[in-house]
Amino acid sequence: MKKRDIFLLLGALALIIILWMAPEETTQPVPKDDIHLKFYDIVKNDGKKAAEKFCEDCHNDDNIPFSEDHPSKFRCLFCHKVKFGD
Repeated sequence: MKKRDIFLLLGALALIIILWMAPEETTQPVPKDDIHLKFYDIVKNDGKKAAEKFCEDCHNDDNIPFSEDHPSKFRCLFCHKVKFGD
């Protein structure tokens, strides 16, 4: 084995260890209820960005406000996953 092969193996091992120790995902997925079900079709047919345009219609300061520590509200489906098949 050459020195570069050893570094490659050590790097791969380090990556596996880091991923193994990663915390469990805690962000709530998009619910599969009557309100949100139409967005599943939009994501499937037109993509996430097309569906995200409608999130702020309900999730805003007047209706369903964001918590103080909530990150940017323009990429909803980056964190809140749409789970198909359930």
